[in-house]
Amino acid sequence: MSDTALPRLLAAPGETSRQLTARAARLALAVADVVEGSASTESGAVHAVSFLRDWASSACTVLTGARQPLDLLADHYRLCPAEVELLLLAGLAEEHEGLAGTIRALHPRGDPRPSVGLAALVLGRSGFHRAELRELLSTGRAIRFRLLRVAGPGTLFFERSLVLADQLWETLHALDAFPADLERIIIPAPPPGLDDWLAEPATQHAARTVRDGAPVTLLVHAEEEAISLSRCAALAASVGGRLLAARIRPSDASAIALLAGHAAARGAVPVVVASTPFDAGGGSDDLEVRDLPGPVIVIAGTGRGLHLSPHRAVVTVPVGPVAVAQRRVAWLTGLPGLSRAEAADLAARHPLDPALIAPVVLDAQAGPDHFDSRTASGLIRARAAVSLPAGIELLMPTVPWSRLVLPEEAGFQLRDAVARLKHQALVIDDWRMGDYARAARGIRLLLTGLPGTGKSLAAEAVASAAETDLLRVDVSQVVSKWLGETEKNLASVFDVAERCQAVLLLDEADALFGARTQITDAHDRYANLETAYLLQRLDHFEGLAVLTTNLRHNIDPAFTRRMDSVVDFALPGLAHRRELWQLHLPPDRVAEDVDIDALARLYPVAGGWIRNAAITAAFFAAPAGDRIAQHHLVAAMRREYLNAALPFPGEPPRRRDDN
Repeated sequence: MSDTALPRLLAAPGETSRQLTARAARLALAVADVVEGSASTESGAVHAVSFLRDWASSACTVLTGARQPLDLLADHYRLCPAEVELLLLAGLAEEHEGLAGTIRALHPRGDPRPSVGLAALVLGRSGFHRAELRELLSTGRAIRFRLLRVAGPGTLFFERSLVLADQLWETLHALDAFPADLERIIIPAPPPGLDDWLAEPATQHAARTVRDGAPVTLLVHAEEEAISLSRCAALAASVGGRLLAARIRPSDASAIALLAGHAAARGAVPVVVASTPFDAGGGSDDLEVRDLPGPVIVIAGTGRGLHLSPHRAVVTVPVGPVAVAQRRVAWLTGLPGLSRAEAADLAARHPLDPALIAPVVLDAQAGPDHFDSRTASGLIRARAAVSLPAGIELLMPTVPWSRLVLPEEAGFQLRDAVARLKHQALVIDDWRMGDYARAARGIRLLLTGLPGTGKSLAAEAVASAAETDLLRVDVSQVVSKWLGETEKNLASVFDVAERCQAVLLLDEADALFGARTQITDAHDRYANLETAYLLQRLDHFEGLAVLTTNLRHNIDPAFTRRMDSVVDFALPGLAHRRELWQLHLPPDRVAEDVDIDALARLYPVAGGWIRNAAITAAFFAAPAGDRIAQHHLVAAMRREYLNAALPFPGEPPRRRDDN
């Protein structure tokens, strides 16, 4: 095991703080000796010497053999004894306001921090030459790794000041201090349900790298930051390690070094959560980890490119999907009151990573006592709805199968899609059809037909039968003129649909899944890239996606080949038109003269027209409080033909019993 391997900690925080103060007190005595030996009596140095010795005598305690944060820091960076003494000297003024005043009086520029000249005198007691100090404060490891810096105006080297890294002295006191200029990321405890992931060979290799303190960069990349953080937490916990994380731009070498120093003093591994400044967009950054000792974990989000150093080894931490069995473990561990059947249902219905199950468990624990799979689905829905992008609507449909009037084959295809959604975990995971037959998750339906034939209504009925939500996408708001924005919008749509296990409805999908064109300019090229991206994303979608189109030939053939079912919604025949009229007219509000057979025969229209005509006729009858009569329905149908700019077939003949 290397000298940077994960350390065994430490004394209790209070004892650690006293030990650091004791070490600073011994250095204060050395400063007192230097001042006494080099300053004249007239300078008032006698008072400084007296204070330094009085404070040191009150602060000194018996030094124990327990390792301190300062020892961890020195071991991790392989600092020489002189550099450790410089760190103590730089932090001395932080111990007492009287020490700060004394050091200010000794500084040629009145700075309350020790000067390089004072450091030369203190180190000179043990034979350390000024030339050696100049080299140490120019190229030494404490300087190179930004634990210490030489600051102050002017060009006179020995009149400049020694400054510790921000908040490092407090951290050496075992306080949980953190630099003000860094955005700290709190890493939660690892969630249950990751045991199989931890047992994977690639994960085991990454864990050994962390345990042994190898100087490598570990890359963690997941679609969601919460998943990456949970994997880091599980990885560190598996080897008894600690983590310290901050959001930093990868090219900011100073910030990364500052984080690494604070992590080393805690015996932790630094975690750089890559960020992008608002004015920089996406793109790539040089990852400035330089020659930092020990492992550095980097979490890079979607669209974040990194240029990695060729002189530092890289280990990729796998972040793949978690099996259904492990999701069951996550639900049962978080909510032990669940039955195994309920946990299995949740794991199958919602393919959530354990990191995303954990906040739902918290919501459930804060909610009412009664909890079941339906309650959990509502909590998942509530969290997902908060992050819905513009143009996306999450609905709870209540359309039963009985509202659909379709040919037998079309109805069978829709019911089969629901059955596949409900049983895909059983077939693909438990029966291992994913291994034997390479069965893929997800169901994809293409509904084609003229407007008003019931395609959108069918999507609602499918969602109702699946006992899940419907995520309806307004394509006009998803498609963007800006390059890359459409893919970004669609990615968030697919993510929410998978999390809620909602039926994803892409109505009038021609704009999204249109046929690719021959490339004549840059816009054609990017449009084709969008189509290629959507093909790939649809392939990996684990829920039920419903695409509708009025014109099937407008859909790219590559999308059609990927559909599990293509359901044609033809204009209803005579029998179905009768059924649709009866379905949309309340029997107790229909007048005796209404002849549904005649209406169905004379008007060969889609179900949407019949629905609209029924509603319009009801409003025609409402002012007089009458029942819906034949003339109301005929007038309403005349309006439908007028709206469509089609010739009206006329009025149906009167029934004989109406004469």
